[in-house]
Amino acid sequence: MTTIDLGADTTTTATPTPSPSPLTVVKRDGRVLNFQAERIGAALRKAFTAAHGDLGAEREASIGAVTTRVVEELAGRGSVKIYEIQSAVEHELLEAGEYDAARAYIDYRVARDFARAKATDLNHTISTLLDKDSSVVNENANKDADVFNTQRDLTAGLVGKAIGLRLLPEHVANAHAKGDIHFHDLDYQPYSPMTNCCLIDVPEMFAHGFRMGNAEIEPPRSIQTATAQISQIIANVSSSQYGGCTVDRIDEVLAPYAELNHDKHMAEAAQWIGDLARHEDYARERTRKDIEDAMQSLEYEINTLFTSNGQTPFTSIGFGLGTGWYEREIQKAILRIRLRGLGKEGRTAIFPKLLFTLRRGVNLEPQDPNYDVKQLAVQCATERMYPDVLNYDKITELTGSFKAPMGCRSFLQGWEDADGNSVVNGRMNLGVVTLNLPRIAMEAAGSLETFWRLLDERLVTVHDALNYRIGRCKEAVPANAPILYVHGAFGQRLSVDDDVDALFRDGRATISMGYIGLYEVAAAFYGGSWEDNPEAKDLTLAVLGRLAGAAAQWKAESGYHFSVYSTPSESLTDRFCRLDRERFGAVPDITDKDYYTNSFHYDVRKSPTPFEKLDFEAPYPEFASGGFIHYVEYPVLRTNPKGLEAVWDYAYDRVGYLGTNTPIDRCYACGYTGDFDPTARGFACPDCGNDDPRTCDVVKRTCGYLGNPQQRPMVHGRHEEIAARVKHMPGSVRADAGAELGAGDHPGE
Repeated sequence: MTTIDLGADTTTTATPTPSPSPLTVVKRDGRVLNFQAERIGAALRKAFTAAHGDLGAEREASIGAVTTRVVEELAGRGSVKIYEIQSAVEHELLEAGEYDAARAYIDYRVARDFARAKATDLNHTISTLLDKDSSVVNENANKDADVFNTQRDLTAGLVGKAIGLRLLPEHVANAHAKGDIHFHDLDYQPYSPMTNCCLIDVPEMFAHGFRMGNAEIEPPRSIQTATAQISQIIANVSSSQYGGCTVDRIDEVLAPYAELNHDKHMAEAAQWIGDLARHEDYARERTRKDIEDAMQSLEYEINTLFTSNGQTPFTSIGFGLGTGWYEREIQKAILRIRLRGLGKEGRTAIFPKLLFTLRRGVNLEPQDPNYDVKQLAVQCATERMYPDVLNYDKITELTGSFKAPMGCRSFLQGWEDADGNSVVNGRMNLGVVTLNLPRIAMEAAGSLETFWRLLDERLVTVHDALNYRIGRCKEAVPANAPILYVHGAFGQRLSVDDDVDALFRDGRATISMGYIGLYEVAAAFYGGSWEDNPEAKDLTLAVLGRLAGAAAQWKAESGYHFSVYSTPSESLTDRFCRLDRERFGAVPDITDKDYYTNSFHYDVRKSPTPFEKLDFEAPYPEFASGGFIHYVEYPVLRTNPKGLEAVWDYAYDRVGYLGTNTPIDRCYACGYTGDFDPTARGFACPDCGNDDPRTCDVVKRTCGYLGNPQQRPMVHGRHEEIAARVKHMPGSVRADAGAELGAGDHPGE
């Protein structure tokens, strides 16, 4: 006797030799997979549950009998299509007299067909915007849907998504629609061959000049002109891609232009001041004022910019390593200006994200030359949440060279050009596709063997999706985005006829495989309190190891640098969980929470100390060096800066990138500073009840960036529910739930 492969451990007898091929299924999107009888059983259980509620032994027996008859009917065919399986199931249900279950099964399939059709129907997608569907108008926490150009971008985005789903390979579009994966930023790509995020090559643009619009921009001759040009570059770059951008080591970039100011003031002193001993003091004082004014202008300009996609550019600036006088003055000016805040009330600036680099021998310890700047950075973080810190040695260890992330957390890997020079600036990311890990764990139903098999199957789809992103980016021409390709933002300047792939291939760019819900994977196999279980921890590390191994293999095969990326999931924590709850019900510690845990983070419902949390999370970025960040949440820190510094110091040799979550809300009516209370309208001062955005400043960390939820409605109208759940989580470490306070797709960082 021979057997037919039905997937998992299910087999049935068939006719004698010669051996038939295993039964295969032709999916709607054209893929051919092995038939798995357990999928029929799972669908029948959902139908019986919908029709009758709880399942008893008698109904379980009916499910088993119907499944067996369907398998017997299909076994001799060799290959079947999805609609044939569905017809066989419906027929056997009716033959068995299970009319209610048959209706539930048919209704579910029809609903899925409607959902697939609506996802690519332009009339339907536009109607959701006209009807002000909250999932559309509130999709991004930093977009104001009341503004004309944002409304225009939302309209274009909905059209882009519908067309993008049609452009994607059918099996990739289907996996996205079902929630197996998430193809990020569908409103921009693949409809347009845009890239994601980047490290702008400002030094190259400054050195050789660039063109913007109708103007030829010459190299700057002062720090004021340099910062003005940076803001113009940021606006143009952000309108030419869909993700975040970073100006790295800005103190060192701007120092030569501050020196030009100093030289000018020395010449003034020689002309007007007779006492030679006073010349240097005069020049330094004037230069210090120039630096302060220039950095303040940059802060205001970035926060008042509006890109073509209707939002303030997602901008980060890295600094902290320069030890010269100019670099130190620039560093201190950045921090002092952030501490002062914006406007007469001193509101917390949302952008740029500040990334302060710590390095032993530079600023880490009291004997280091820039330790005083570190003290200012600590104070700034206690009052304004930024800066986040980059630990130089650990970043170098994890990513192969030191650099700031591109936007929030997307890291380039070490790369050398043909001459052996390490290159950081002018490189970019080509996009993200995120894998729904908890779904795989629940589908495995307790079998690790099944889990690994399903994971490998999903990785094939992720690989296809990422390859499609690469291929689409390669279809761009330099004229599509001159600031990027022709005028130096991407480093190497191309002519109009050059192939943009020269900037992507051979590992110069990254393409990111994201993931979500690592905590829930372990919870599916070991229960919700697994953090102290070495076997469970090893499983989560093995999952990331499997992803990293696949990425390395794909890179070796193609030359493009596939990286593993700890997705800053924003509303994807909600979307994946919502879809899986519909499918699996309220699974304890997985779907019953109504959100999935972001990245590799510690379960936000628990109460580790900051040091325990960092120790727990430290091993994961080794396998996810393409994108990572750690957070610790604290009570109000204004009176305890040494406490924050102690965590920074502890983290230095353990993690590469650390963010601070601390209450910094302010009420200008009564003077309260701390943590506002969530309400149905937004947030309110706990002392006087003030909830007027004009007289209060509410700032929360939205994944990697800060956001002002008081100024924007929250995702799906769940503001009060989500904010209250996060606020009242036990213990002082609940930072990672900040992802839930975001809205919409991640900002293409």
